[in-house]
Amino acid sequence: MASGTAALSLAIPGTVLDRAWALNPRGHQGLLGLGGWGIGLMVLVCTACLVTARGIWVRAPWGRLLALAILATNITADTATAIVTGDGRTLIGIPIGAAMIAFLFTPDVKAAFGAPKTT
Repeated sequence: MASGTAALSLAIPGTVLDRAWALNPRGHQGLLGLGGWGIGLMVLVCTACLVTARGIWVRAPWGRLLALAILATNITADTATAIVTGDGRTLIGIPIGAAMIAFLFTPDVKAAFGAPKTT
């Protein structure tokens, strides 16, 4: 929902949705600087999240793999952002993403997505 809201607020500025950017004004300025590419990027992120959510909902093996890829990408981006900008606030996403990845690798979760259960 956040990426969809971001895309919408970038596409239609000056609405109540702009208030959400108070949490990340630097990100807002960065995406605005990309012009239409910023909107496209947020639409792409939103679409990837929606497809992943659907895959997880139906317990498709590709849904779990896509979730792992997105979480790993997010951890990498959070780390890079912290290094480049010096903004340590992005580091909160790393343990959260790592915990979610660990959960997706548990035997019961893997088995729920069709992987053989190992002991």
